[in-house]
Amino acid sequence: MNFVALKMLMGDRLKYMSLVAGLAFAALLVTQQASIFCGYALRTGSWLRDTRCADLWVMNDQTEFVESGDAMLDTTLDRVRSVDGVLWAVPLYRGQVRGQLPDGTEMQVRVVGIDDATLIGGPPRMVEGKLTDLRRDRAIFVNADQLGTDLRLKNAATPRALAIGDTISINDHDAVVAGTFRPEPDFFWFPMVYTTYSRAIEMAPQQRRMNTFVMVKVRPGAAGGIAGVAKRIERISGVKALTGEQFEKLTMDYILNKTGILINFGITIALGFLVGVLVSGQTLYTFMLDNIRHFAAIKAMGAGNAMLVKMVALQTLVAGGIGYGVGVGAAAISGWAFAKGGLAFEMPWEVPVIGAGAILVCCFAAAFFGLQRVLKVDPAIVFKG
Repeated sequence: MNFVALKMLMGDRLKYMSLVAGLAFAALLVTQQASIFCGYALRTGSWLRDTRCADLWVMNDQTEFVESGDAMLDTTLDRVRSVDGVLWAVPLYRGQVRGQLPDGTEMQVRVVGIDDATLIGGPPRMVEGKLTDLRRDRAIFVNADQLGTDLRLKNAATPRALAIGDTISINDHDAVVAGTFRPEPDFFWFPMVYTTYSRAIEMAPQQRRMNTFVMVKVRPGAAGGIAGVAKRIERISGVKALTGEQFEKLTMDYILNKTGILINFGITIALGFLVGVLVSGQTLYTFMLDNIRHFAAIKAMGAGNAMLVKMVALQTLVAGGIGYGVGVGAAAISGWAFAKGGLAFEMPWEVPVIGAGAILVCCFAAAFFGLQRVLKVDPAIVFKG
C-alpha cells in the first residue's frame, strides 16, 4: 500500500510539483526570516563577545543596553577594586562623540577608551599595527571594514579610504589613525574607534560622571564564585555587576522590546506560515479529491480507515519532507550569499527544528480536511459511471 500511496502522490507531476513548491516556499520564508532575525539579535552583543577578557561588567544601575552611556562616579573603580574576590578591575569608557573626517564629512563616532596601563579590553583582531601602538600620541584604531564605506573620504579631491597616519577630529580633538582592527559584525552602525581611557575622557563631552564601565576579573577560588563577587560589588550604591552573557541578554532584550524588529520579523514568519498552509492545503485537498475514486477502490478491496489514514500520512510526510528540505536548503544558500553582502544571517539548530515543526503543522492541517472526504467516501462510487 505504501507503493500505491506514493504512486498516487507522484502520478500527476504538475500537482505534485505544485504541492512541493508551496511547502518549500513556506519553509524558505519561515527559516530564512527566522535566521535573519537571529542574526540581528546576536549582533546586538557582538562587541561584548569580542571583549571576553573580563568575568564581570560593572555599570550604572540605570544602564539598559551597551550603548546606553550611563556613567558612574570615578570613585567606583577604587571601591570595586577593594571588594573581596576581585583579582583586577580596569575602567572602560564607551560613548558617542561627534567626529569629522579630513575631507570635512561629519558623523557620530563610538569611542571606546581602554585602560592606559594594561590595554585590557582592546580590539579582538588587529589588521594593521599592534595593540601597543595605541600608546602613541593622539593614537586611535579604526574598523578596517568601514574604511571603504563610513570612513571613506568621499569629498576629497581624490576620493579614498581613510588610511594609517590620517588625522581626524573627534569633538575638536585631533586623533591620528595608528592601526585598524576587524570586529564581529555589529548591530549598531556608527563607526567605532579605540583609544586609551585617558584620551577618551579628554575627547568626550565633560560631565561630572565619566566612568562608563568597570571590567572585573574574579580571583580563582573567590568565595561564592563569580556570582558571589557580583553580589558583593552590587552592595556599592548605584551599580550593578553582570557577566558578559547577562549583559548581552540585557542588550538584546532592550533592542527587541524597544524597536519593531521582533514584530516585523514575526509578521513575515507568520505570513510565510500562512502562505504555506493556504497553498499546500489547497493543493493537497485538490489532490485528494482528484484521487477520491482511487481511495474508494482501495476501500472496496477491503482497506479500512486506518489504512487510508496511513496512506495519507505517508503522502503528507513525503511531500512535506521534500518541500521542507528544498526550502531549508534554499534558505541556507541564500543566507550564505546574503551574508557575503553584510546581511545578518545566523541559523542555529533550533531554527531548522522549529521550521520542520511548522511545516509538519502545515501539512497535517491541510491533510486533515482532505482526509475527512477520504474517510467518508462510499466504495460504491467505483461502480458508478
